[in-house]
Amino acid sequence: MEFTGKVIKYGDNVDTDVIIPARYLNTIDKKELASHCMEDLDKTFVSRVNEGDIMVAGWNFGCGSSREHAPIAIKESGISLVIAKSFARIFYRNAINIGLAIVESPEAAEAIAEGHTVKADLDGGKLFDLDTGKEYGIEPFPPFISKIIENGGLVESVKKGVIA
Repeated sequence: MEFTGKVIKYGDNVDTDVIIPARYLNTIDKKELASHCMEDLDKTFVSRVNEGDIMVAGWNFGCGSSREHAPIAIKESGISLVIAKSFARIFYRNAINIGLAIVESPEAAEAIAEGHTVKADLDGGKLFDLDTGKEYGIEPFPPFISKIIENGGLVESVKKGVIA
C-alpha cells in the first residue's frame, strides 16, 4: 500500500470528542460526519483537507470514547493515512475495522511538519518526507491487516470472502 499526500498535523492526546463531537453522533451518514471532522479542535480542517492528505499527530491519538465514528469521519474527509507517535488501542482497531490506514512512528511524527508532502510505502516499511528527503522505517502490517485496509475494512473483507 502506497500513499502520497500533504500533511495536516496535530499534537498529543487528540481525543475522539474533538475528532467528531458527540453532538453529531446521531447520524451514520459518512459525509455528514466528515463535514464536522476536527471542528472543535481546528475550524479550518474541513476547508483545507484534500483527498489523499495525510494526518500526522503526537502521542495517544484517538483517546477517549470507543466511537467508530471518529476514524470514519477522518477517512471520509479525504485523509488517506494517519501517522502518529502512538494510538489509543480502541481507535487503532476501529481504524483497521473501517479501512483507515494508520501507522505508528514517533520519530516521523515528531519530525514531519505541517504542509510537507509525505510518501508512505506501508508494505515496504518506509515513510519519506519529500520536503526534507528524510526516510523513516516503520513496521509493516501483517498481510491479513493490509488486506482488511485494502478492502475498505473488516465488513467489506468478509463480504468479499477474504476473511471468514
